[in-house]
Amino acid sequence: MTLLRLWAFFILCCIPVFPAFAGTIDAPKTKPILLISGNIENTNMPDGAAFDLPMLEAVGVKTIETANPWYEGRTVFQGVLLGKLMAYVGAKGKKVTAIALNDYVTTIPIEDFKRFDVLLAFKRDGNYMPVRDKGPLFVVYPYDSDPQLQSQVYYMRSAWQVSKLIVE
Repeated sequence: MTLLRLWAFFILCCIPVFPAFAGTIDAPKTKPILLISGNIENTNMPDGAAFDLPMLEAVGVKTIETANPWYEGRTVFQGVLLGKLMAYVGAKGKKVTAIALNDYVTTIPIEDFKRFDVLLAFKRDGNYMPVRDKGPLFVVYPYDSDPQLQSQVYYMRSAWQVSKLIVE
């Protein structure tokens, strides 16, 4: 009986520790450029998860080359896959609302992140993108990988100057 009580005491003492440990992301060390909020499990602040550029790069950098309606010819974009970023924050939802610095708002089905390599790009042709050139973050689809992506539906989901993502 004593062993059972000791075990129960151990379990009760450890329960509060596990959720805090499992859902914590390191805080940004430089100026945050992205806030993810809404239905996410892993956070680093009360209302969500803030990311600086090194944090996004640490999640994993992917490169895609694609033609697009905003630049002539093919463009090389580098950034983090949105599907991977959503997994990193423990997103539990069906859609993501992207909000840009200029208050542009678009909704992206999370299913897109499973079907396509949707990138949250921070580099274009090897250079970090400043705000005046669609930066610091730009939602980019691999437009020429599937004819379906060459439509207004996907172009409208391709927000630039992204600063917030809300998982719903």
